[in-house]
Amino acid sequence: MFLALGMFALGTDSFVVAGVLPQIAHGFGVSIGAAGQMTTIYALTNGALAPVIAAFASGVSRKRLLLTGLVIFVLANLGTAIAPNFAVAMIMRAIAGAAAAMFSTTAISSAMVIVPRERQGAAIAVVIAGLSISTALGAPLGALIGGLSDWRWTMVFVAVLAAASAAGVGAFLKQIPVLPPVSLSQRLAPLADRRVGLTLASTFLFFTAAFTIYTYLSVVFQRVTGGSTAILSGLLVLWGVAGTVSNVLVGRWVDAIGNRKVLVTMLTLVTVDFILLPWSSAALWSSIIAIVVWGFCGWGMLVPQQHRIVGIAPTIAPVVLGLNNSATFLGTTAAGVLGAFGIDLMGVSNLGFLAAGFGAASLLFAELAGRAIHWTNLRREATA
Repeated sequence: MFLALGMFALGTDSFVVAGVLPQIAHGFGVSIGAAGQMTTIYALTNGALAPVIAAFASGVSRKRLLLTGLVIFVLANLGTAIAPNFAVAMIMRAIAGAAAAMFSTTAISSAMVIVPRERQGAAIAVVIAGLSISTALGAPLGALIGGLSDWRWTMVFVAVLAAASAAGVGAFLKQIPVLPPVSLSQRLAPLADRRVGLTLASTFLFFTAAFTIYTYLSVVFQRVTGGSTAILSGLLVLWGVAGTVSNVLVGRWVDAIGNRKVLVTMLTLVTVDFILLPWSSAALWSSIIAIVVWGFCGWGMLVPQQHRIVGIAPTIAPVVLGLNNSATFLGTTAAGVLGAFGIDLMGVSNLGFLAAGFGAASLLFAELAGRAIHWTNLRREATA
């Protein structure tokens, strides 16, 4: 539970900036695109440092890593809250991303260690649920706090969540067995497997698509929010609730029909949703439908994607999960930069077309990965 709470805090920090982006831009006197890079730098350090930290800290106590990550995360968010200028805020966001990398990879691998093998899928789902629930509760609450007071209090809110997780981990989580040391080269070795590479490419492209919209959500849906914090928070709640429901249901669908069919369905629906966004974001009723479809299908691809990559390399599951986590945040990094360019080149209203392009590419790579997995399994059966 406390691992999920930590992921809830990390998820809130990832998603809440989008809800207070106009306030941040105004407060520091920068453009919306520049303010969006606060999400980009957080995602970049998170994604790039996750495998590095996991490799060099492989001999360190899991509990110590979890607590260290959370403490640094708390301090970095408090530092963001009191930052005197945009440069300092960016540095604090980079440190927060590094701390998040330390915690998230450790939390996922620890969840797998402390439960029997047959319950590992459920354990992963519980930890991921912390992320999806953060979109339903944490991000809207943070946006509401920022709208009613100041965006800096939003950062304090995130710090309090992480502090609560640290207290719980310190008081109630037992010592977790230290995993066998895995070097950085060993952690990157799975990339040579075509199935892993294609799966990670699909993850990267999907999160580039999703966060091209999410990072600039407050301006993409400005026609229906009219700058209202309450309406924006309501849309964030719907997005998060749809994702939470999806997280509960999709695991069962994966068990029933396999991850390939679930991934194709989810990615197809979310790509179509993005294509229609320039029109659906013009009215409240259609925006609600677009947000719900996006939230349900977007979060709905996480569990089958995690299930797929663990199935490819079950003996090194923590390693490939860490790579998938890195692909997630590197996609988020690319989205922040590409979204800013997209706003300048295409306008905010047409950003859905850019996201749809990356969504379609993610679908293509997911299907290529599925075919590679299928043919590998056939060859194994033939030689057995």
